[in-house]
Amino acid sequence: GCTFEEADDITSVSPTVRTVVGAALGLLFILCTKSFLEQHEDLKVGSLGGADLRKVLLIVFVMTLHSFSEGVGIGVSFGGENGSELGVFISASLAVHNVPEGLAVAVVLLPRKVSKLTASLWCIMTSLPQPLMAVPAFLFVHYFIPILPVGLGFAGGAMAWVALFELLMEAYEDTDITTTAVVSSVSLAIMIAITGSIDEGSRTHIV
Repeated sequence: GCTFEEADDITSVSPTVRTVVGAALGLLFILCTKSFLEQHEDLKVGSLGGADLRKVLLIVFVMTLHSFSEGVGIGVSFGGENGSELGVFISASLAVHNVPEGLAVAVVLLPRKVSKLTASLWCIMTSLPQPLMAVPAFLFVHYFIPILPVGLGFAGGAMAWVALFELLMEAYEDTDITTTAVVSSVSLAIMIAITGSIDEGSRTHIV
């Protein structure tokens, strides 16, 4: 979001400011959602209830909202200055990111005795906003360009909270600090390498 550049972006507010505002809204959304769920401890969905349901709903909500911003990013990249070349590589990059995001949903659901089929369907559902938002973002790209950094910041802020205070904490509780640190570091390095490779390929094709 902070490095967003698009010739058709005529907004006077810098991408960095818009991204920071989005991140703050994302954190606020997480805190409000957690507060709401804690006030409804008697809520049950199927066999899930209490703390288990709160964690599941929080992860699913965040992953789904995250996909809305990604869908806008796909649509804007196809409709922006660099056209289809950038769009293809942005889509490929997000497709790679969908793998650990889907895994995050699955590892929260499966230990709580949710069936593999149901967990798989939820993994797919959390990514459905991507194609649903990509189409209108492409068709009305001039309207979506100014709000893209805000959406990316919102997704980043919400995801940062979930990754640090939900997923990593649960991994630490289920294993130990060494295993959590090693696995998360290796995963981060792999994702950075893949993203860097895709980014380098996109710049080569655009040039």
